[in-house]
Amino acid sequence: SGINAEYGMAEVHIIGNLDGGDGFSSPNLSCKWCFETGGAWRLLEGVKDGQTQVDHPIDEGMAHWAHPIDLHYAIKGIQGWPKLSLQVFSEDIYGRTQLAGYGFVHLPTSPGFHEIKCPTWQLAGSALEQVQSYFVGSGPQLINDDVIASGSDRYRLQTIASGTVYLSLYIVTRNFHKFGIES
Repeated sequence: SGINAEYGMAEVHIIGNLDGGDGFSSPNLSCKWCFETGGAWRLLEGVKDGQTQVDHPIDEGMAHWAHPIDLHYAIKGIQGWPKLSLQVFSEDIYGRTQLAGYGFVHLPTSPGFHEIKCPTWQLAGSALEQVQSYFVGSGPQLINDDVIASGSDRYRLQTIASGTVYLSLYIVTRNFHKFGIES
């Protein structure tokens, strides 16, 4: 839009789907998501966080969410390029939800269509916590969700691999050359 040219800002559009997930211990899955950016980014339109519906696949294969993503940012520079934090939840036969995995991925900086696979992980927990998780159904969880996308504290965690989340996104850039931004 012409208003961004007045402020001297380039634009980035992120359009696509949070397609689904597989490889988790339970097939009945939903996903909570959040796009994080740096201070040089301003969200003009769209919602930067949300949650999908729970999918109950018939064949216990991939959970399909087909959840739309549509974001429009004005930017002053590529510092703080978007990254996506995910929390996947499973639902048991009684409707109780429990964490199935954490994940995050840096979005590609090149314009165009991208199919993205985001591996997820869970906290390993102690032997006692693992036994409690088996019987009670709730495993260890992060106290602060900021650790998901922050490498500074995440390296100290003991984790186990969980499933994979799939995204299909278009990255559209506008006015990058006009404002001297190189991706």
